[in-house]
Amino acid sequence: MKANKKTAIVHSNVILVPYREEHVAKYHEWMTSEELRELTASEPLSLEEEYDMQRKWQEDEDKLTFILLSGESFHPRDAATLTPELLAGQPMIGDVNLFLRGSPDDEEGFEVEVEIMIAEAAYRRKGVAYTALQLMLSYTTDAASPAPLPIPKERLVARIGDKNEPSIRLFQKLGFSVTKRVSVFEEVELRYTNAPERTWISGTRFAISDAS
Repeated sequence: MKANKKTAIVHSNVILVPYREEHVAKYHEWMTSEELRELTASEPLSLEEEYDMQRKWQEDEDKLTFILLSGESFHPRDAATLTPELLAGQPMIGDVNLFLRGSPDDEEGFEVEVEIMIAEAAYRRKGVAYTALQLMLSYTTDAASPAPLPIPKERLVARIGDKNEPSIRLFQKLGFSVTKRVSVFEEVELRYTNAPERTWISGTRFAISDAS
């Protein structure tokens, strides 16, 4: 999505950056893992196809992707702008995505599915997914975010394997509730239910400049 093409969101333990060409090789390496492909319902792609997919996702207006970088030991030197060089030393650890389905004008059919992947095992069970999802959800529901954002909170949905209790609890902590169980797909559907209202952390937003 073009909306976040030059936006980074910084928190002390995770940084959200747009999916750019320099991330593709590592992402492709992740997707050689059968476990990760199964968890993300992804098909194996060649490296060239992965580069094509990155370019497509950057332009598609129905997909919003941030790559997750570790925020550990990161101290931005500029109060307004980050460069790819400054971010290059931060390890890639996963991604977080939104998929817009249907037209925003369709009050019944429009929904926005949320997904997250912590690809690097060393960063799992450390609260990174919880923080990253809050940053993403805060950004995408903020009235100040660029079109086609913001997203109404009540349109947010997550679909998770019914045996994945940690992920189910994670989304419940974010204000989602189980609204449907789909036994044929062995998954549960959770929607943001506003019960009770959650305030998500927003981090600090920076512009990303082109490489120097």
